[in-house]
Amino acid sequence: MDLNLHTLMKVLLLGIFAASLPVMRGLSATDVVDLSLTQQHHHECNRSLLLLEMETCGARFTSHMDHHVQPQDRCNLTHFIGEYHIFSYCTEINSDRIGCFWPNPVVEHFIIHIHKHFFSNCTAENAIHEDPPDDTLALLILVPVFLTLAMVVLVVWCSKRSDILA
Repeated sequence: MDLNLHTLMKVLLLGIFAASLPVMRGLSATDVVDLSLTQQHHHECNRSLLLLEMETCGARFTSHMDHHVQPQDRCNLTHFIGEYHIFSYCTEINSDRIGCFWPNPVVEHFIIHIHKHFFSNCTAENAIHEDPPDDTLALLILVPVFLTLAMVVLVVWCSKRSDILA
């Protein structure tokens, strides 16, 4: 076995052993440990309270959209992105406060309802998908191919060079 490889194996095994010492030590059955600080208190998700909170978050967002954003501007994200962020944050914070994970089916259903109400006409029905120009397409294909070849050449060159230096 190569001396460098043997030394590397010793160092790796020593590192793994040192890292596992706290785990191997463990606790005996007679050890008294206070886990109250490390355990989090988890509430059971109150779905009806969560739905009420989602309606509160949605009412604020709906009010903003109805009073400050014209219907023709509802597909332009720059007109309501700040308020949408507040809406999303409201749903996340209230879910967590009530003891529910986020997102969950109640929240997702409510957000989908909001999206259907305000943004149902924002999809482009006649979206035309075109290939990029040939020059761009060739560049997008050839750059990764040449980078891959360059990396292979570099690895082979470095491996041969390390054999010479060893």
